[in-house]
Amino acid sequence: MRITSLITLFFVLFFIPSTSFSQTISDYLILQDIGPFKLDRPEKMLPGRPPIGGPEIYNNSSGVIGAADHFSLDHTDTTYKVMYIGGNGIPSPTVQVTKHSGTDSDKWLLHEVESNFRKNPEQDNFRGVMREINGNRIFTYVRGTHYNWISNNIVVDIRYTDLQKTKPEPLEVISAYLQKHPSTIPAMVMDKAHDVQWIKDEMERRLWLGDKWFMQLQLKKAEEKQVYQESVKSMNVFLDYREKYYGLKAADEKNLLSGYLNTNNGTGIKAKLTEYKNWWTMNKDKAITL
Repeated sequence: MRITSLITLFFVLFFIPSTSFSQTISDYLILQDIGPFKLDRPEKMLPGRPPIGGPEIYNNSSGVIGAADHFSLDHTDTTYKVMYIGGNGIPSPTVQVTKHSGTDSDKWLLHEVESNFRKNPEQDNFRGVMREINGNRIFTYVRGTHYNWISNNIVVDIRYTDLQKTKPEPLEVISAYLQKHPSTIPAMVMDKAHDVQWIKDEMERRLWLGDKWFMQLQLKKAEEKQVYQESVKSMNVFLDYREKYYGLKAADEKNLLSGYLNTNNGTGIKAKLTEYKNWWTMNKDKAITL
């Protein structure tokens, strides 16, 4: 009797999730061919389990803005990914759609997406172009290959490889995803004034990140070592910008932070974060020159 019940439970757990899984992924990805672009391996979408080799789901993933140190420790982001096969001289774009959770971290989404199109490590000028397609503003490059936008708290990223610069843009795919996830990028002028504002926002975000990490320590949701490492990492970025645009040497401060980190001196690190925040309050409105 017990064995029969377990077998019944297995079949329930295996088959019931298939509908909800399909509905969830289709909320974010287009699970069919788009014009000449063929959905990659749709046969791999097996009932009751994540697909293998075709559309993919990554839980606890911030997607493309993870590289910008997007803070996600206090919430769960989910990334959905799929490729559409081109061939015959047309590209095979990969689409990545990340659902963010609507927390206060999401106020930086547009800023973090734009960082993908800025020169590293200085990030002092916008290297892409702002383009409008069907009334939607997106970030891209002059020659395409990479397209990025936000749709409220959703981030859409479309990329393809074209080393010879001969393939046409996958406009059918881009347009289809803009229809599914319309861009909410506001009108903006990508000029020097915008570059200055982006740099100042990045400096403020780095201090905000320090606060966010220490709050997780206070809530006992993160280990001391991780909090100190991540906080110092962002504070070092702040110091680099402050040196470049405000003329204050960073080496001594960075050495001091490194010493605090090596001795696990959280009190010293937190005190420096407070010092930098106070300095920023007094100086953030001052003019800087690029």
